[in-house]
Amino acid sequence: MARVHVISWQQTYNGLMSDSVLDDPGLLEARERFWSGALTDKRWSGNRAAVAELDGTVIGIAMSGPTQEADATGAVQVHLIYVEAAHHGSGTGPALLSAVLDPHESAAWRVAEHNPRTRAFMRKHGFAPDGHSKTEDDVRAVRWVRPRNRP
Repeated sequence: MARVHVISWQQTYNGLMSDSVLDDPGLLEARERFWSGALTDKRWSGNRAAVAELDGTVIGIAMSGPTQEADATGAVQVHLIYVEAAHHGSGTGPALLSAVLDPHESAAWRVAEHNPRTRAFMRKHGFAPDGHSKTEDDVRAVRWVRPRNRP
C-alpha cells in the first residue's frame, strides 16, 4: 500500500508538489508508518480502507472515514484514492470508491487544484467544488462535496 501511495504521489504531483517531498528517500518509510497506523490504531477504527490487486500485486488504494472538517457537508470524508498510472481507465478507481463510500452517502474530498484527471473523476461520481480550499506541502487542495443521494 505504501509503495502505491508513493508511486502515485510521484506520478500525480510531479510539478505540483515540492521535489524535496517527492524525492525524499524516507518517503516510502513514512508512508509505511502512515498505513500501519491507519490500519491498526483504534483512533482510526472508523476508517474504511480498500486495495485493488492485479495478479497479487497492489495497484490501487483507497481510504475514507469520518469527516475531520467541522464545516464539511456530509459525515464521510474520502481521504485518498490512488491508482498506479498504468491502470488508469481500467475501472479500478470507481471500484475503490465504491469499496470505501456507499453510493448514497454524502461525502467530502479534497483534490489538488491542478489535477484535471481527478477532478473529472470526481465530477463523474457526483462531487462538485464547494469553494473551500487549503494548502499543504505547497499544493492547494480544493474541497469537493457530494450530497446524499436517495436510493
